Amino acid sequence: MIDTHLLALQLMAAQGALGAFDTLYHHEGTEALPRRGTAGRELAIHATRSSIYCALFLGLSAWAWHGAWAWVLLVVFGVEIVLTLWDFVVEDGSRLLPPTERVTHTVLAINAGAFIALLAMSAVGWAAQPTAMVWQPHGWLSAFLALCGVGVGISGLRDGFAARALFKQQKQAQVRAVEAPVHFGTTPQQVLVTGGTGFIGQILVRHLLADGHAVTVWTRDARGAAWGFGGAVRCVQSLDQIPAADAIDVVVNLAGARILGQRWSARRQRQLLQSREGLTQRLVAWIATRPRKPWLLLSGSAIGYYGVQPQGDATELAEDAPPQGIFMSTLCQRWEQAAHAAVAHGVRVACLRFGFVLGHQGSLPQLLMPVQLGMGGRLGSGRQWLSWVHVHDLIRAIAHVWTVTEPATDPVAAQAFNVTAPGAVSQEAFTRVAAGVLHRPCWMPTPAAPVKLLLGEQADLLLEGQRVVPAQLLRTGFQFMFPDARSALTDLCRPR
Repeated sequence: MIDTHLLALQLMAAQGALGAFDTLYHHEGTEALPRRGTAGRELAIHATRSSIYCALFLGLSAWAWHGAWAWVLLVVFGVEIVLTLWDFVVEDGSRLLPPTERVTHTVLAINAGAFIALLAMSAVGWAAQPTAMVWQPHGWLSAFLALCGVGVGISGLRDGFAARALFKQQKQAQVRAVEAPVHFGTTPQQVLVTGGTGFIGQILVRHLLADGHAVTVWTRDARGAAWGFGGAVRCVQSLDQIPAADAIDVVVNLAGARILGQRWSARRQRQLLQSREGLTQRLVAWIATRPRKPWLLLSGSAIGYYGVQPQGDATELAEDAPPQGIFMSTLCQRWEQAAHAAVAHGVRVACLRFGFVLGHQGSLPQLLMPVQLGMGGRLGSGRQWLSWVHVHDLIRAIAHVWTVTEPATDPVAAQAFNVTAPGAVSQEAFTRVAAGVLHRPCWMPTPAAPVKLLLGEQADLLLEGQRVVPAQLLRTGFQFMFPDARSALTDLCRPR
């Protein structure tokens, strides 16, 4: 005879292991749900389900639920089934699941159905017994199930806090959209966005839609992007998919492979150049073929254009500061030169040199993690300049450049705009402000040598800096909502 109760516990153990993989690989890794603005409801459901699974794993690991407890168990199973079905509906409505996650969820659902059915059979017999939680340990299996219970409980807390933060961020964004809407120019336009599925691109596209513009996104995953934008955006995998009769008025070029990560080997440098210079060259070549050309190209760049500034040098770098001969500067120079080629086709070009962008996505969460753990401190000497910008000010700056360029009557030309807040600070000062906002200590320094050993030339992004000022933005009347680090970090870390 098969011991159905033991088999049910073994299937629960398999559920715990597979669930841990799904959480770590998909939810925290590839899908990054805690940082996905549309995942609040999904995470809230996950938190509720995790609390149920925590109770089930711990309660069933070494106990039999007799009497009234058996009926409680059956009710809990019913709630879990309803939550699972609701989770399927919510996640399918908010994002396109990758194949591995869809397969994993299917296996989890089948496995859950099997052990719930087996345990329901046991519960029928338990219901006839006097009400009690009867100790019935199963050796290593009980220990593993208890461990799963602790793990899923921690995961539930993580999802609950993340859902709460996302709901706050969503409410904050809604209030801001009503109180201080962002306007791009004076009339609705047809806009092409590259990099529209990235950290900055997603926010930009939503602001463009809210302002009444029609948006096309050029992306490698058109189906997933269209799903993510709820069908409100035309997504293409090739520029040839945009009919010649469809006029594009403005192009916003934000595409580019992530620069911080892999060492800058010769192969990686080629990849970075291709993702910026190469893609921009393809974009300009496409513009050349259009019967009606866009009137404006807003092309991304970075303050890496200025290279590195000697520590202790407080010189402010405006848009006319010279570049350097190191890779990060060369990358930006070639990127901008590729965009400048659009001028020959009668297109106004504005190259936007972004500083370190502060937002709920991007690199800020990783930068703040040591601070949140109470282990923040200076990086290297801590004296390197950190020129940053709040992501909402970045979107407003894009809208501002667009608006001030729109009525221009001077000859078509290329311009550069530093998109950084006026309050550049040292890395150590920034970390101390972050620690103060998060109510954490700031005491643990990170020496420069290991960072240089690990990243090579790329370490300059972290250990060196530039004191960049937004001279062109200020000259044309732009006003920052978040001019200093404290106001920016308070807005992001403690949303109201």
